[in-house]
Amino acid sequence: MTKTELTFKPMSGYVGLLLVLILAPIGIALGISMHSISIIVVSVLLSLFLSAGLTAISPNGSRVLTLFGAYQGTVRENGFFFINPFFKKQKISLRARNLDTPPIKVNDSLGNPIKIGAVVVWKVKETFRAAFDVDDYQSFVNIQSEAAIRKLAGQYPYDDLEDEQTGQLNHLTLRSGGAEIDEKLEDALTRRLEIAGIEVIEARISYLAYSEEIASAMLQRQQATAIIAARRKIVEGAVGMVDDALQQLSTKQIVELDDDKRAAMVSNLLVVLCSDKTASPVINAGTLHN
Repeated sequence: MTKTELTFKPMSGYVGLLLVLILAPIGIALGISMHSISIIVVSVLLSLFLSAGLTAISPNGSRVLTLFGAYQGTVRENGFFFINPFFKKQKISLRARNLDTPPIKVNDSLGNPIKIGAVVVWKVKETFRAAFDVDDYQSFVNIQSEAAIRKLAGQYPYDDLEDEQTGQLNHLTLRSGGAEIDEKLEDALTRRLEIAGIEVIEARISYLAYSEEIASAMLQRQQATAIIAARRKIVEGAVGMVDDALQQLSTKQIVELDDDKRAAMVSNLLVVLCSDKTASPVINAGTLHN
């Protein structure tokens, strides 16, 4: 038995319809003239049997044909055809379809429970594999898509947090991976669905979130990380401003500062620049020593 798709060229349906329309009246007329009811019955039953071979195929539709279990070929052309009534005709759509997987709970590579869902656009490419290599190709797509999503989620972390085992930041993550993560999901689905003759047109992550039990804690961790990054930037800028101020005071000889006064000025400037509240100035009406 062949393991590849074969193209079947059926006869025009209009020719078959003409044969059916001619056979019935001729059989009835012959039965009447011979006074034989059996001829009339046979001609009518034969016409009905032949009419079962009339098949209309819409665009992007197909019929997989088998004769007593043997694969005969696939009709991919659209139109009106006459096919041997003994052929079993399995209808398989060649149109693109959407699969919107509901969010499933999995663990990312760091062990954090997350919820992830995806949208997969697919279509049947080889009707032979879809019809005979798997039991139900639509169910096969659903199950394998969920399996691919679970495996992908277990290979990458949700966010670029520091891995406690390696102490390194994860640069490719589910949240920030974008097109690269979608491409890896599409490649994984293509390999899994190839056995069923399915072509994956597009696959992308449609839903991604921490699971409810850790969502609040992870949100606090993200906020803390953002605050630390902002503070680090503020301190870096403040140190540069203080250094610039001291250099200008020294270069322009505005005031002479010893080590103690320099340390006090650095401390005061850093407090003013790094504080998250507005500083209240204190005016010294006396000398620098008071």
